[in-house]
Amino acid sequence: MPAEQSLLVAVLGRGPLPRPVPVATADDLGLTRGDGVFESIRVVTAANGTSTAQQIDEHLARLSRSVAGIGGPTPDTTAWQRLIEEIMGAWRFPGEAVLKLMITGGPGVLPGAPLGIATISRTPESWIDARDGIDVTLLSRGYRSDSFAEAPWLLGGVKTLSSAVNMAAEREAAARGVDDVIFTSLDGYLLEAPTSGLVVCDAGALVTTPTGATGILGSITVDIALSGADEDGVETSSRLLRPEELESVDGAWLLDSTTGVAPILTVDGSPVRQDPGMTGRLRHWAGFQQ
Repeated sequence: MPAEQSLLVAVLGRGPLPRPVPVATADDLGLTRGDGVFESIRVVTAANGTSTAQQIDEHLARLSRSVAGIGGPTPDTTAWQRLIEEIMGAWRFPGEAVLKLMITGGPGVLPGAPLGIATISRTPESWIDARDGIDVTLLSRGYRSDSFAEAPWLLGGVKTLSSAVNMAAEREAAARGVDDVIFTSLDGYLLEAPTSGLVVCDAGALVTTPTGATGILGSITVDIALSGADEDGVETSSRLLRPEELESVDGAWLLDSTTGVAPILTVDGSPVRQDPGMTGRLRHWAGFQQ
């Protein structure tokens, strides 16, 4: 595959860049300390090369909240929208792709401002395959379900560039021969996946895990799907869930902005009941149609 069909890069204030060119300085805090935030957005490109992105406004709003969480300057939303239009206009390869927006802390030694980067790359086939169903394992996240209530400095709900723990969890999943992970708290509750939110169907109602004190990142895809369910008269709520509850629910899914809706087939080898009808409805509400 030609390089231009693998990755496009644009920088705030510079626009789309030819490859290869320098983007960040060696002392950029995003590189040296993971000090920064990001968003990932699904892009669908039609056969004629026209691209559309899902929930741009919602992602830009969460990007701004994340920047506020790390004490950074308020992003220029208009400038970001212009950069997104430019890079999407340059991406004309049919199929699904991921638009990633990143804001780093900027240089740590030399003078300079925060760095804004946008990239587009093809959606990995494994992410698309996950829509057919995934096997997961449970991993302790190492803190209680209420640890973030009195510790806002832990950056609960902030989508940071510091993803080393999530990457380690994904490696552990691969080592165990499964597709993904659901984190658990020290006091025995289900939290979230490294890059996805959890939704279960219990007695016809949809339940997701709560944000706030848990430190769970508010999922745009979960919120949109549950809003659609509310409008269609399906009961929704958020509460802490125990792992053993997965044995009796009618279905369980991981939702995120790029994979969409992934039905959970097994948890640590134990099968989870499937509800294909609800899977289809969740995809409809979330804007993912197969």
